Amino acid sequence: MHKNRPGPSAKGRVTLKTIAEATGLSLSTVSLSLRGGTTLKQETRDKVAAAAKALGYVPDRAGVRLRTGKTNVLALVLDGAEDSIDFARQMIQGIGQALQGTPYHLNVSPEFDRHSTDTIRYILENRTADGVIITHTGPRDPRVQMMVDADFPFVSHGRTEFFSPHPYHDFHAEVFATQAVERLVGKGCQRVLLVIGDDSTTNYHNIVTAFHKAAARNGIETTLLERTVSLTPAEMRAKGIELSQSADRPDGVICDSEMRALALLGGFMEAGVVIGGDVHLIYKQTSGILPTIFPRLDSVREDIVGAGVELTRLLQLRIDGAPVEELQTLAEPQPQWRSGD
Repeated sequence: MHKNRPGPSAKGRVTLKTIAEATGLSLSTVSLSLRGGTTLKQETRDKVAAAAKALGYVPDRAGVRLRTGKTNVLALVLDGAEDSIDFARQMIQGIGQALQGTPYHLNVSPEFDRHSTDTIRYILENRTADGVIITHTGPRDPRVQMMVDADFPFVSHGRTEFFSPHPYHDFHAEVFATQAVERLVGKGCQRVLLVIGDDSTTNYHNIVTAFHKAAARNGIETTLLERTVSLTPAEMRAKGIELSQSADRPDGVICDSEMRALALLGGFMEAGVVIGGDVHLIYKQTSGILPTIFPRLDSVREDIVGAGVELTRLLQLRIDGAPVEELQTLAEPQPQWRSGD
């Protein structure tokens, strides 16, 4: 009777030698492929990756670190503020997509204080990652300064105002603000309100500056409802009711997040305001939730999954030694004009 040949798992831990024997490739080729070697043919890399997955290969991180000084870990220091719907899941999804077929794994550390450097300091002192992705940067972000000083690979989701360049990928917020103003002007709006969150971020300053410039060019009145990041949804809803009842109620609203837009809309509607009639509203879209609830409401979309993919690409290039000046990209806003003109 023919007996099944025992698989590698029956013999113990799967090693590089196991994969080499299974693929017919040399040990050095397998090792290079699993390290993400770009000099190999894609066909070879795919063959090694498929064999490693089928055999259940798990890298010995401690051994890798001893041999190479690398952890094969990327760290995402994720802002914990709840001002964007589904931001965290989509960002992690994008990074995960970009890491497929690479030796890297992702560690996620939520940070609830945007001014804290504790997580970055821990990573730098203990070298728990080969590179870092941070979000929600400020103009003079101390986390950025710390990593620049340490010459540690990182990329930020957001720009800063530092003289020294650093890798970043950012939403082109100035274009978003300009597009929204011009859309509202086209609908006849003369009193436009900008609802915006944390004034400590560079994104805030970029949006506000572009908003005022676009409004001035078009000769319309403007007001700001700012520092709303600390307001609860119930408080934001109450603001909507309050605005609806004011003598100088805006006829156009631009909102920098779906979370705030949803709460504000609830207040408007409770006060009897007709959205798309009495008030036109445009929001920055980061999920499919509001388009489902308000299918006729205009938005400008930011692709968070795509941002995660791009941030990971830039970080891997930086780890490999690419010049900082080549690692600065902007994502263009995607207008979703759903309402009639």
